[in-house]
This record gives sequence, structure tokens and C-alpha cells, in this order.
Amino acid sequence: MLSAPRLADEQDRQRALDELELLDTPAEHYLDMLVRLTRELFQVESVLISLIDHDRQWFKARIGLDAAQTSRDISFCDHAVAAHSPLVVEDARTDPRFADNPVVTGAPFVRFYAGQPLYSRDAQPIGTLCLLHPQPRQLSQAERTRLSDLGTLTEGYLQLRSVSQHAEKLRCDVDREQRRALLDPLTQLWNRAGLNQFFPREYASAMAMGRHLGVIFCDLDHFKQVNDQHGHAGGDQALWQSARRMATALRPDDLLVRLGGEEFVALVSVSDAHELQLIAERIRHEIASPPMLLGQVEHSMTTSIGTAITEPGESQDSVLHRADQALYQAKQQGRNRVIHHNDSV
Repeated sequence: MLSAPRLADEQDRQRALDELELLDTPAEHYLDMLVRLTRELFQVESVLISLIDHDRQWFKARIGLDAAQTSRDISFCDHAVAAHSPLVVEDARTDPRFADNPVVTGAPFVRFYAGQPLYSRDAQPIGTLCLLHPQPRQLSQAERTRLSDLGTLTEGYLQLRSVSQHAEKLRCDVDREQRRALLDPLTQLWNRAGLNQFFPREYASAMAMGRHLGVIFCDLDHFKQVNDQHGHAGGDQALWQSARRMATALRPDDLLVRLGGEEFVALVSVSDAHELQLIAERIRHEIASPPMLLGQVEHSMTTSIGTAITEPGESQDSVLHRADQALYQAKQQGRNRVIHHNDSV
């Protein structure tokens, strides 16, 4: 196995990546959608948006691969970054750079790889949009052009994101090392500590706009059956897909958190309880249809949801408790439904 050579201007490359504030940030709907569509277009098992950090490659978006990151020394993408050019490996078993790579000799048994470098605004290679597949294959010239075009779209989104208001708020709130502790590695959502960190900001932001902070408390129904029928790997897939579906139903500035286990919380700025219920119903609908594909088996999933609107001066624990009470009622009334706590606005 041959590791990729480090660039002469590696410090500049790393600085460009760090300044984008992408590492250890939550999954984003647009990038999740892009990797999903790329997988469908190329008919491969996995698609990643891989960022090359100091000693690891970290996946900003991924589909078809459970790992959130790998070490840099086994990274195919690092070779594309070092070369400043697309890399296509038709059969990794016959390539001396990768033949004895642990992701070739073991799971996920990579055979085919194609990586399109992604660049910062100052033309530093920061990572790739890449395709992985467990069988050898080739890319036609037309497919290479499509991958290049998709890489350009990815690049553009990442660059625009870096100057957005959302990124600026993130930079003001937490630094990169803090983010690592606030991120759930399985779903790539904020975790319970992230909820504690960001709740005051979200509440203050809603109040400043003359709106209310709504809480949507979700619990996946009969989740134990998923683990019993599909194993814990299937359960992890269900949690990952549920997180992606919930994000689809939310707006870019809404905050989504994995509270723990199969429980999720969304913080949303709303005008009233009716708007809050509409958003919660969108989440419920996204989870329920169509069935999730766990491995090669379809599994129908539903979620029970409780909602509440934060009263002026109300604590985080209090409004979460009220939303949880409403969630309990939703489960008592048959599950797969939304119940709003009546004491709210």
C-alpha cells in the first residue's frame, strides 16, 4: 500500500480547508441529496464528499458507507488531492497503490474508485466527490464529464456555504474542537450537548424576529423491532435514513438533534402552533413513506411526535418536558401521529 505524497504547500491547503469551517459539522440536506442522486446516476454502492484533514479523511456527506471517517494513510481520495486531478481506479486489486489497502482486502471491499477533486476559492484541493463500488468497472468519457460537473456543483455549494449567515453563526458559537464533542457520529446531527449549546441562541433568534421557538420531539415507533429483525447494523441504517428524511422536511435554519437512541428533537422558528404542526406533519410523512431499504429488505417506519412552543422565559427543560408529554399522548393514541401540547401559544 502506498500513501499519497504530501503537497509542498500542504500548510496552505490545510489552512484553506480549515477556513471553510466544514470539518465536524452536521449533515446538510442539499449535500445529502447530491450524493444520493450521484449514486443513482452512476449506479454505484457508495458516494462520498470526502475532506482531507491532517491525519484523516472526514465525510461531509455519505451514502452507502457507515464509517464517518478513515485514517488519511489509507485514503484513495488523498491520491486525487495530491495529484490535483481526477483519479479513476478500475480494479484496486491490480493497482500497486491500493492492492493491499485494508478497505480493498476487507470491508467494504473496494474495487472501483473514481474521485473528482474539490477546490477552495484559492484553488487549494480540499477533498473529493468520489464513487466506490465492490465490483471493477470503467467510466466512459461522458461519465467522467458528469462527475466533473457534479464536482463543480459540490464545490460551488461548499464555497457559498462558507460565507453564509449560518456558517458565520457557527463560527461565533463554537470552534472546531468543540464541534467534535457536539456531533453525533452515527447520524451526523448535533447531539444532546449540542442542543444544550444552541437552545439559547435559537430562542433568542426567534424572539428577535417576533416569532416563537417551537420544539418537535420525535420518537421512532417500534424501533426495537428494527434491531430484532435487521440487527444493529440495520438499526443504524434506520437511524441514519430517519435523520436524512427529517432534515428533508425541515428548513435550512432549523436545528435538528439526535437526543439519544431513537429520539430526535427539532427546534424551529414559527409564527404559531399551526405552523409548528405543519412542519411536524411533514416530518411524520417523510419518515413513513416510502419504506426504508435496510440492506436489501424494505422496512416500513413511522414516528410519533409531540410538539410545544416555548413560553416567554421558559427553560429548555420545561418546554422539552411538555413536548415529551405530548409525544407520550401520541404513542398512547396509536402512534404515527402528531400531538401538540395545549398549554402553548
